[in-house]
Amino acid sequence: MAYFDTASAAPLHPVAREALLAALDEGWADPARLYREGRRARMLLDAARETAAEAVGCRPDEVVFTPSGTQAVHAGVSGALAGRRRAGRRLLHSAVEHSAVLHAAEAHEAGGGGRVELAVDRTGRVAAGDVAAALAPDTALVCLQSANHEVGTEQPVEEVAALCREAGVPLLVDAAQSVPWGPVPGAWSLLTASAHKWGGPPGVGLLAVRKGTRFAPQGPRDERESGRSAGFENIPAVVAAAAALRALRADPGTGAEAERLRGLVDRIRTRVPRLVADVEVVGDPVRRLPHLVTFSCLYVDGEALLHELDRAGFSVSSGSSCTSGTLTPSHVLRAMGVLSEGNVRVSLPYGTPEAEVDRFLEVLPRVVRAVRERLGVPAAEAGSPEAGAGSAEASGAAETPGLVVDSLGKRCPIPVIELAKAIGEVPVGGTVTVLSDDEAARQDIPAWCAMRDQEYAGERAAERGAAYVVRRRA
Repeated sequence: MAYFDTASAAPLHPVAREALLAALDEGWADPARLYREGRRARMLLDAARETAAEAVGCRPDEVVFTPSGTQAVHAGVSGALAGRRRAGRRLLHSAVEHSAVLHAAEAHEAGGGGRVELAVDRTGRVAAGDVAAALAPDTALVCLQSANHEVGTEQPVEEVAALCREAGVPLLVDAAQSVPWGPVPGAWSLLTASAHKWGGPPGVGLLAVRKGTRFAPQGPRDERESGRSAGFENIPAVVAAAAALRALRADPGTGAEAERLRGLVDRIRTRVPRLVADVEVVGDPVRRLPHLVTFSCLYVDGEALLHELDRAGFSVSSGSSCTSGTLTPSHVLRAMGVLSEGNVRVSLPYGTPEAEVDRFLEVLPRVVRAVRERLGVPAAEAGSPEAGAGSAEASGAAETPGLVVDSLGKRCPIPVIELAKAIGEVPVGGTVTVLSDDEAARQDIPAWCAMRDQEYAGERAAERGAAYVVRRRA
């Protein structure tokens, strides 16, 4: 089985396993106690803190450990906002932040605070100039991930950090995806990360708050972790997490491995569109994480695609709405304005054999073809940029007859497939109106128009769902 979902959770690093087992014997006592066992546990905890601080580029007394990366984000956002209450209650964040940041922003807004969501381009990158323009005297905090968890695009953290410092506003960086590959540059104020992303055990988050940053911890507090994360520390897991991070940083081959994985990802980015018709590879092709690539396949049910790839021996992830447990597609793909159906995220772990990537590229075309055939996609449509043109002649009229396709109650990608079948039934200049109550249609119908060189004429209200109008160009 080829595990290609390290962006969700990386396999436990061998060094972490050894450290975890050793710490279970040595680090089980209360590190707050003065007897021998407590002192031994405290030494292990302090050593882990020093290792983590060195890895992320801050002082040991600026680092606390939390029970998860999500809790680190929530503690960081709420504490920074509370510490800056006198300056203002305005929170800035990009539209593609991890859901942990978005949930923290929603809680802030529900409590009477303000929030501004910064748009991104089609690669998923926010413009530093947009951040500068949005900074205001009442801005309390800016949140910006170092690299996106779904498409791998790196953000201009160093540039934004300089802008925030000049404005006197703290910057919180969610570095969960980038910490395995190196420290985050720039004068950030707060940083969060999660151990299971770099080969540590799950259940360990990291929150760094640099000295001079106003911070007021919220929620239950006790004397542990500087009052910023309540509860008994899971020392064996913390030690294992730090050991994995130290091993990555100390390994002279880490940089070479990153470049090797970048080459494998480049191979996927280049070959998938050649091997599979109607595929959109998303994310920045250059400014990206070395191990991650995302692409979307037109006319494909994402859940079915993931199941088939699993049966073929590949564990991958997806941002399609039909795989997310909701009726809405990934907020990241939506913010980017790209195709969401049939979405596949491949994130390669350290040591991925080249042969496994080649096998994936061999298996993918037939898997996609099988899924499309089950959905009834015409062979000509699933592979020809000119498909759907039909044989109708242009009428020359300013307004030509239209066709209504009722896709109510049908989920991705059926509304788009029915649109593709119907477009050839109207003359050039005619319209097809798709009725759909699937939120993904709002994203995928315009994306289909762009891929098929048809005109998306907009959306209008309907008795149920919405009506999406497409005008045939050719």
